[in-house]
Amino acid sequence: MKIDIITTPNEKLNETGFGSLDASNSLLLAIKNMGYAVKLNICETKGDLDAIVKRSPDLVVLGVKYIPFENDDDIWLADYFSQHEINFTGSSRETLKFDSNKILAKSHLLNKGIATAKYFTAIPGKYKSESDLPVKFPLFLKPIDAANSNGIDDLSFVNNFSEYENKISSLYNAFKLPVLVEEYLDGREFTAAVIRTSNNKLVISAVEIVPPISTNGLRILSEKVKKDNSEKLIAIEDNEIKNRVEQLADDVFRHLNARDFGRIDIKANKSGHCLFIEANLVPGMTSSSSYFPKAFEIANNLTYDNVVHMMLEKGFSRVHSIVPKCKTQRLKQNCSAFSLLNYV
Repeated sequence: MKIDIITTPNEKLNETGFGSLDASNSLLLAIKNMGYAVKLNICETKGDLDAIVKRSPDLVVLGVKYIPFENDDDIWLADYFSQHEINFTGSSRETLKFDSNKILAKSHLLNKGIATAKYFTAIPGKYKSESDLPVKFPLFLKPIDAANSNGIDDLSFVNNFSEYENKISSLYNAFKLPVLVEEYLDGREFTAAVIRTSNNKLVISAVEIVPPISTNGLRILSEKVKKDNSEKLIAIEDNEIKNRVEQLADDVFRHLNARDFGRIDIKANKSGHCLFIEANLVPGMTSSSSYFPKAFEIANNLTYDNVVHMMLEKGFSRVHSIVPKCKTQRLKQNCSAFSLLNYV
């Protein structure tokens, strides 16, 4: 079994995929522990991708969605490897658009009957007064396509029209795109890591995210909080809430037609009703801090290596129509651990 991991220098990307080079190296080590021949590729040109196609690996692990070019169209990796009939992890380009554009995801899921926060988009000057706004205050403002809470801070929560105008201008000037404006949800925040197994069952691990209290007395998962890793991930002790979060994540994953794996962000209102926030279909894989592997660790006591094996399982099944056996004693123990999970 020959496996290639693909990443790219990500300082030009709004969406960082698996994360830094450290995350890709952790993934590399985990796959080596399975006994496979694996190569890490830092791709910057089409020639880099062509070289991978010539090697004809059994599975390409996509750590980013695309390779950016300043004076040319970006190369979307799912499209590129589909065209070259190379097996790859993750979702199709058609599905990844829901990851890259929060509005598309919300609109699509609303049409499927999935609850999401009330929202609209705006640019500076589009609305002239509070009475013109489609949704009432308080509101929460964020970029339409940025990852890792980029652009989110204490000022994202707005309670009046002056605060709204200031934040709209700030985000529009920074990102050059319309701004996503949502009703503020004043309940708990959750994330659910999802993996599709070789027999098309979904394994879901849901946890609660608890940011520190911000200057305005709220818990805001801001860019700074994520950068500092000052938020906490904790187990969901209430089984009713846990089931509610997991069912919503299941519905979202299936209605987006996601493949292999992804992470679904969910928030509740004060009454406890859970609503979809966004989908991350190339989730962070930093072993010490990324929500995706940490959710499986907290909710199901699974190791990082175990999570990586589960992530690749569906891709492996597309090679030989069987799931490879664990090849080390440690992975045998891990495999027996996740075989005991309740699949949904």
